[in-house]
Amino acid sequence: MQSLPVPRLVATDLDGTALRTDGTISSRTAAAFARVEDAGAVLVFVTGRPPRWMSSVAGAVRHRGLAVCANGALIYDLHTERIVESHLIDTEVLGEVVAALRANVPELAFSVEYEGGFAHESEFRLGGWDKKAVAGLRVGTSTLTSRPCAKLLALHPEMDPDRLHATVDDLVGHLVTATHSSGRALIEMSAQGVTKATALATLAERNDIKPAQVVAFGDMPNDLPMLSWAGTSYAVANAHPDVLAAVDHVTAANNDDGVAQVLEELYR
Repeated sequence: MQSLPVPRLVATDLDGTALRTDGTISSRTAAAFARVEDAGAVLVFVTGRPPRWMSSVAGAVRHRGLAVCANGALIYDLHTERIVESHLIDTEVLGEVVAALRANVPELAFSVEYEGGFAHESEFRLGGWDKKAVAGLRVGTSTLTSRPCAKLLALHPEMDPDRLHATVDDLVGHLVTATHSSGRALIEMSAQGVTKATALATLAERNDIKPAQVVAFGDMPNDLPMLSWAGTSYAVANAHPDVLAAVDHVTAANNDDGVAQVLEELYR
């Protein structure tokens, strides 16, 4: 590994990047995170996860630091386990986006992440954490769009995720920022202009940290804005092809503690 300046801020995605495939943080990775903070650097988890999926992560890192959740829409304090900042899609835009997508891609089913909860249409097929957790409230479309939300999700039963993303972006990209990260035909939409990069840039500026002093890790298209913004970018070996093509460096896969391997070298 080539010698790099010691970063003042480490930003890492969680699922598929710092976490193993089973959703756990390995002891090696937890120890590497501790090295970052012991060196006086800032550690930020930058994830598509909503805050309600962060309790296990908060515990594993001893409730230290901040997390950028919902692809930049929510800033979450891991110490208090509270949302401290939010950038929401307002109800008017939310209704317009759902109507436009429904008219052009009628097979879509929708769900929303609010600041304090989750709701979904009955046709929305739950996956991953939402199957294990108490399912969100099942509601109709009018209720779904009745209050501002952090993230709007649209699920197609069979379309290729990259193709669906391009379709959604063409239809409503002037209203919201769309991305995807799950491997399913599931598009995640935030308020226009809100990305992992915008939230991370704000946190960095508050700490007088420049992009050149930041190293970032990711694996999926929703990480691309953050990886492009950071002075040094890494993909794990299991990353999406678009991510592998965009980064400065590639480290080992998430199940092989690729993020930890880099941090151990940077913070020796």
